[in-house]
Amino acid sequence: METLTFDSDNLEETEEFLSHAYARMRIGSNTAGPSRARIHRTGIDAVSVDEIDLDFEMSYAVTPLGKLCLCVVHDGTVQDHTFQGVEDAFGPGDVVLFAPPDLPYAGRICNARYTITMLEPALLAQVAGSTGPHGDESVRVTGHRPHSPAAARQLNHAINYLRDHVLADPAVADQPLVASTAAQHLAASVLSAFPNTALPDDGSPERDDAHPAVLRRALAYIDDHADQPITVAQIAAAAHVTPRALQYAFRRHLDTTPLAHLRGVRLAEAHRDLVAADPAEGSTVTGIASRWGFYHPGRFASLYRDMYRRAPRQTLNGS
Repeated sequence: METLTFDSDNLEETEEFLSHAYARMRIGSNTAGPSRARIHRTGIDAVSVDEIDLDFEMSYAVTPLGKLCLCVVHDGTVQDHTFQGVEDAFGPGDVVLFAPPDLPYAGRICNARYTITMLEPALLAQVAGSTGPHGDESVRVTGHRPHSPAAARQLNHAINYLRDHVLADPAVADQPLVASTAAQHLAASVLSAFPNTALPDDGSPERDDAHPAVLRRALAYIDDHADQPITVAQIAAAAHVTPRALQYAFRRHLDTTPLAHLRGVRLAEAHRDLVAADPAEGSTVTGIASRWGFYHPGRFASLYRDMYRRAPRQTLNGS
């Protein structure tokens, strides 16, 4: 798990830090007096969340980040934000994508407190189980604002869950299944919130590959590797089909998705561990849930009750 903290009122130090933490950039300020910047980052391999507080007006010009950069504004404003073909301004409550990973951007941050969440673009393809429009392995976000206020709220909730229930506890964040599940959940929330190139194409010829043998190979791979961080692309490779054909197979024969099925398998494994565990020896619901990639205790309890009609604690205690 990665953590870093920065607190300075020196503009040159702030520029140097930001260039190291994000991408090469130039910043400036016309604010009289100190220009204090406070930044705290927590992160795992493919995802990081930064809490930023600037008590001055700062202009910025940033080279391409190479990552998806989400911004949630809490106080203050972001003005004159521009990148290729876009000019916009953001205020409290806005959830936006600063720019595509391969484009530079510029603007002004005006006495703002905001959250920056960055994730690797490859996560989108892993979660979507799809290729890009030109047959490559990329999936791209095609708009910088969510398609609805509800989608923006859901994405904000996903960021908060990541920050408050995974990254807040290094012992949880350092578990490989938790880290993988959290990163994929955030990527799925990004795809749900923003227009993107992973939209399904029901006329795809890959539907012809969605036969039962594909499903059997995929199910076997999931059963054998449920205790490891795995992606849709890895499941598809084990089934000898493209990720999209795998999605078709699960939708056609099971009316679900590969990742939803994987979650169900992990839930069943967590149930078996709860049945076998002895709380007198220190076993806990939270520890078992985390072992199987369920990083939010409340969400795990809800899923468990839906499946087994009892609270996980009841199972652990043998009641």
